[in-house]
Amino acid sequence: MMPMMQKIPAKSGLWPLILVLLLFGWSGQALAGGADSFVKNHAERVLNKVLANKASLKANPDKLYAIIRSSVLPHVDFYSMSRSVLGKYWNQASGSQRNAFVREFRQLLVRTYGTALLNYSGGQIDYKPAQVSGKYAVVRTKVPRSGGAPVAVDYRLRGGGSSWKVVDIKVGGVSLVSNYRTSFGGRVGQIGVSGLIQEMKTKNR
Repeated sequence: MMPMMQKIPAKSGLWPLILVLLLFGWSGQALAGGADSFVKNHAERVLNKVLANKASLKANPDKLYAIIRSSVLPHVDFYSMSRSVLGKYWNQASGSQRNAFVREFRQLLVRTYGTALLNYSGGQIDYKPAQVSGKYAVVRTKVPRSGGAPVAVDYRLRGGGSSWKVVDIKVGGVSLVSNYRTSFGGRVGQIGVSGLIQEMKTKNR
């Protein structure tokens, strides 16, 4: 796990579940009504599949990464998230730098959550009704953790009609986008955008 993730509260079994809840398509129709049932049904289906194939996935993580790329990436707006994460540095970056950052940021999350998912051992998630307002929607959940109170995990999505994508996730009130913006902002100030991209590329290998 890269150092940038350390500012997010370390809660056992949390990040694996975040990934699991993204391992299916978020449809506009489901978000508009019955999103809690939609999330629960699909999440449990994926969790069961991972648990049943854990040995195989651990032996060949590339299989898990392939699942993430095909099932998760189409439903996450990495371009929007990357732009928010870089903040003021986004406007200073060239087009090629922006594309490179989006690519490496995507790979970072794939590997980070893929590795965490392999450590998942089970747990009952509490699903709340979705809140939809215009082109935005929030899906709130309560994720159990060993030896402690459940943790709030909120998903913020943007879209409309039948097309929605995740643009941020809050864990215990901490925004993934804000967390990375703080971490990456410090690094860019030290080594520049190109330096940060190269650092991410090295750690993603």
